[in-house]
Amino acid sequence: MKNILKATWPLMIAMVALPAALQAQEEKDKQEVIKSLIESKQYVFKAQTALPSRGRTRPLNTEFDLRVSGDSLISYLPYFGRAYSAPINPSQGPLNFTSTDFDYKVSDRKKGGWDIDIRPKDVQDPRQMSLRVFDNGSASLTVTSNNRQPISFNGFITEKR
Repeated sequence: MKNILKATWPLMIAMVALPAALQAQEEKDKQEVIKSLIESKQYVFKAQTALPSRGRTRPLNTEFDLRVSGDSLISYLPYFGRAYSAPINPSQGPLNFTSTDFDYKVSDRKKGGWDIDIRPKDVQDPRQMSLRVFDNGSASLTVTSNNRQPISFNGFITEKR
């Protein structure tokens, strides 16, 4: 009986260690993919929940996103909150726009992940979009406007399709 235990001991250790090593490698690969997407400015932020300044968190059932495509920024996001002035075109949402002139700044975070600061120059609203991306691909977006309360979104980063 002792011989069988001695013979199977290395096999049991390998069965426990191998999945952990494979998972660590998968996480590292995912981090590299996310990093390359952010550096190339070719990704989509998919919003899953909206967090208005006032009120409750709202799950988003529709496909709302922010597309970063090198030289263009396409926002299709909802807005829940208070406006301080009437919109010029009330039929269009405040966070539905396309920008081709924007500042894009990426900085590494100390504990992993990235902070991305996007400032559109050719649209009146919003003033700033701050995207915080974590190593696993999850992200949060905070939108600061000139004439509206700020709003945040939680979601994830994915490849542009």
